[in-house]
Amino acid sequence: MDSTPVKNIRNFCIIAHIDHGKSTLADRLLQFTGTVGDREMKEQTLDSMDLERERGITIKSAAVRMDYTADDGETYTLHLIDTPGHVDFSYEVERSLAACEGALLIVDAAQGVEAQTLANMYKAVNQDLELIPVINKIDLPSADIDMAKEQIEDVLGLDSDLAVEASAKTGIGTKDVLEAVVKHIPAPIDGRGKPLRALIFDAQYDSYRGVIVYFRVVDGRIEPGMKIKMMSNGEKFDVTEVGAFAPAMSPRKFLEAGEVGYMTCSIKTLESTTIGDTVTTVTNPAEEALEGYEEVKPVVFCGMYPALANDFSDFRDALEKLRLNDASFTYQADSSDALGLGFRLGFLGLLHMEIIQERLEREFGLTLVTTVPNVSYTITQTDGNVYTIENASKMPAVSEIESIEEPFIEADIMCPTEYLSTVIEMCKKKRGIHVRVDYIDSRRCMAVYQMPLAEIVMDFYDKLKSYTRGYGSLEYRIIDKRAGNLVRLDILLNGERVDALSCIIHRERAVWTGKMLSAKLQKLIPRQQFEVAIQAAIGGKIIVRETVRAMRKNVTAKCYGGDISRKRKLLEKQKAGKKRMRQVGSVEVPQEAFMALLKVNEDDN
Repeated sequence: MDSTPVKNIRNFCIIAHIDHGKSTLADRLLQFTGTVGDREMKEQTLDSMDLERERGITIKSAAVRMDYTADDGETYTLHLIDTPGHVDFSYEVERSLAACEGALLIVDAAQGVEAQTLANMYKAVNQDLELIPVINKIDLPSADIDMAKEQIEDVLGLDSDLAVEASAKTGIGTKDVLEAVVKHIPAPIDGRGKPLRALIFDAQYDSYRGVIVYFRVVDGRIEPGMKIKMMSNGEKFDVTEVGAFAPAMSPRKFLEAGEVGYMTCSIKTLESTTIGDTVTTVTNPAEEALEGYEEVKPVVFCGMYPALANDFSDFRDALEKLRLNDASFTYQADSSDALGLGFRLGFLGLLHMEIIQERLEREFGLTLVTTVPNVSYTITQTDGNVYTIENASKMPAVSEIESIEEPFIEADIMCPTEYLSTVIEMCKKKRGIHVRVDYIDSRRCMAVYQMPLAEIVMDFYDKLKSYTRGYGSLEYRIIDKRAGNLVRLDILLNGERVDALSCIIHRERAVWTGKMLSAKLQKLIPRQQFEVAIQAAIGGKIIVRETVRAMRKNVTAKCYGGDISRKRKLLEKQKAGKKRMRQVGSVEVPQEAFMALLKVNEDDN
């Protein structure tokens, strides 16, 4: 196996807004270069998870090696990384960009530049990547290539003459894309004579081979039999296999500077591998590590508890294994009076939370109960003590609080001009502060708003899509924390607080939310043998009460006629029994009740 000259290697990724055709373009490139034969070809070839194929979205970045003979007669080795488009998976995009020298930036010919197109472009520019604009979906009847070129110039500030026109669905322009990659994306810096340095950008756990590490070789060379060490913790391992993705794992004799691949080295424990770590050799180690990744900060938190208490240790093992494959979520042990032992998890967004829960249930066979998602709050107490809470039940009494600060975001919302008034109205309802409106062209505009993160966590994205007929797009970044008039809303069942149903909410909406939530719970909680009082409280003040009536057995059925005192005696006996039952009986709360708050939104009347 001959080594590929560094000047003939190209490392690039595909970035774009969600649904602009990244995975489909990757399919065409694989097909055109003969990496995947027509018989093995399927839609979204690089999306290996069932969940990705069902939802039609990319969740995990995927790497693949392709060989391409260009018009100049040279054969090039291309390493392509397909990335997700959804705002919740932007951490995956950042990791992928660090392993590349260039990127294909896809713009939909019908929809033009969207919020995530802009956000991903800034990420690529910050990493000094060479950008090639690709105008995709030119075969659509609604395609407007001139409009797309105009937006590439005006909004993105890129040269539209470099833009490649393509249709990933039909295969038009695939060769032009590959030629553009070869011509415009620079080759990696030649570090082949230097000591080994390789950057870990992903990993996965295999029950037979241990941890499989995905990396990009920056300097030197790696081959089986070498003794390597991780620069962050100094742990040493023997390399058993190295290889490339084609797109399945295919072993190779060695990998050199500029190449992307995987290695196995019998890493048994999950703590030994860190995403962003540098791999070097034990005999001739590199002096300094490569720049890793910024530590990711979760913004949405929720509690997850196994439905069966015995599954707690399996749940912990599952989280450890999944954390290796997705370093962007965090977890710590937690316990709830209502739900027992579990974990408090932190995510980058609501879709991220949904995906992690589904992966835990599918890949590890767990059944989980999830509490309402919330954000973190900074509390300043009257004694000057300042700390952060991620769980409403940890909030101190009102009398002890000086101020509560919540995270604020700046959101860029792109939509057709005709929907601007709807978007403004929607942002006002979410306590949004107007910053400005930029008009991209005669048909589209971008509204910039500052608003509390807690307001957009629940259902903002879904509402934006439905109010703008699918044309609205959202990108946001956290800017700071600001004090707000916030209170804790508690739900009491028969006088006992259910900690998993507590939430922190703005005072103006607390009474309304309490009414809605109590009414929803009244329908969801099954009738018991005794009466169940559902109360919503702020501090010590009860603001709403609903009652779930008791099931009542007809104890007087056997009395035909006769003296009324006999019936009364039986009814009194039943009443006493119910009273005793109420004192010892705990209320059965179904899983749906814990998610009821998610369904409480402005559209409920």
